[in-house]
Amino acid sequence: PGSPDSDLTALKTLGNDTRYTIVRLLSAAGREMCVCEVNPVVDVSDSAISHALSDLYDAGLVTRRKEGTWRYYEVTDRARALLAALDETRGDA
Repeated sequence: PGSPDSDLTALKTLGNDTRYTIVRLLSAAGREMCVCEVNPVVDVSDSAISHALSDLYDAGLVTRRKEGTWRYYEVTDRARALLAALDETRGDA
């Protein structure tokens, strides 16, 4: 965290349709979501969702918690700030 490398990793990680969709979904939910709740909304394979969530976790954009056989994910403050910056600077063009 705090290094240009971590910034580039975060931006590269968000630059994928599936990962971006998942971060938007988790952000809109405003709470932890189980993988089972993400799967029906994101139209890719279970393994692609799992890989995307792992990449997002590695980039510091989501937190991960395991409970029994389920994993729960929630966006980090960093992810929220990046999404807010994108929303605020999108413009009407």
